[in-house]
Amino acid sequence: MTTTSLPLSDRGDTMAPEHALVSTRGLTVRYGSRTALDGLDLDVPAGQIVGLLGENGCGKSTLLKTLAGLYADYSGEIRIGGHAPGPESKAIVSYLPDRSSLPDHVRVRYCLELFADVFADFDLDKARRLVAGFGLDESMRLKQMSKGMREKVQVSLTMARRARVFLLDEPISGVDPAAREGILAGVLDNLEPGSSLLVATHLVHDLETTLDSVVMMRHGRVLLTGEVDDLRAEHGSSLDQIFRKVYRS
Repeated sequence: MTTTSLPLSDRGDTMAPEHALVSTRGLTVRYGSRTALDGLDLDVPAGQIVGLLGENGCGKSTLLKTLAGLYADYSGEIRIGGHAPGPESKAIVSYLPDRSSLPDHVRVRYCLELFADVFADFDLDKARRLVAGFGLDESMRLKQMSKGMREKVQVSLTMARRARVFLLDEPISGVDPAAREGILAGVLDNLEPGSSLLVATHLVHDLETTLDSVVMMRHGRVLLTGEVDDLRAEHGSSLDQIFRKVYRS
């Protein structure tokens, strides 16, 4: 199947790549003999919600980790807010990993205080409102929580930063539909104005109405990218149907 590639910055008022909030050129990451990202080019303007879509192992998590500055062994170029990955970029990026690194035995209150100590832009009051809005108690220990409840804690911590770029890796994977709805609402309602959100997921249907653009990946490369409305008009299908067609080819 032949796909059409549309730069994420191709909107009605075309935005030059140099104005992109997140930009990569020829981004390549290898784990030994395996290539996780293969010459990836990407431009994300400020204010966009971008879905990173693809099968397990396609490079979504590697891309987010590299943008977050957690994986430095790459070739090519990355710019986030005009900065290469480092202290300046990390100061404006809030990253939610696909697996929690928080110890099981700690209480929610400890997590909030830890993030307040580590991140200068962390809004403790906002985090507490998020936790309460999710129906969670700050005195609860993480080991007492379901997967969905723990994910809500992680989302509260991530979205309480006054960041310019939010990177979320499978935030609704493995949780029940009711929890997914609550988590998505928590994310969308707490995005900083003018910030960009890149969210890796394979649950296309749940996110379709919230996405501005998508990047469909396979084997570390972009299969299809573009504005969601443009892709739906071009293919005469929903985003979920387009996704299924692309990955059947």
